[in-house]
Amino acid sequence: MYLFIDVHKKLIVLLILLILNACKLQDPYNNHGIINLPKRSDLISVNKSNKNDVIKIIGSPHTVSINDKDEWIYFERILTKGEFHKLGQNILKENNILFLKFNKFGIVEDKRLIGKDSKNKLTFSKSKTDNTLTKKSFVQKFLSSLRNKMYGNKK
Repeated sequence: MYLFIDVHKKLIVLLILLILNACKLQDPYNNHGIINLPKRSDLISVNKSNKNDVIKIIGSPHTVSINDKDEWIYFERILTKGEFHKLGQNILKENNILFLKFNKFGIVEDKRLIGKDSKNKLTFSKSKTDNTLTKKSFVQKFLSSLRNKMYGNKK
């Protein structure tokens, strides 16, 4: 009987080791757009590749410029979970934008790849603008507060 229990213990340990061996410790990530955009953009050559080549390599464009139908834009964005000290917040891992400009014959004329480090930092104004058109009168404020009190307690 002792031999039978010892074999079961060894079998369970072996099974657990096999299961844990198959597990990978990967970063969980959430992607949007074209994956590996920098590598795919390297396959496109200026003055040689045409629109059909680009569609085969990358696919249809995410956005076409409003002013110029010959300017295509592709995106890549990858979010991953942060470290323990970040409490699992999403961190931007990759953020690339590829601009392709074609000439009138459909040949790539210009290619620009912008990464997350090369983007311009935007600053916003601290001043606020008052909106006088949507300000409520005293009567409107009073009636809306009454309505909130009447319907606020219902569940």
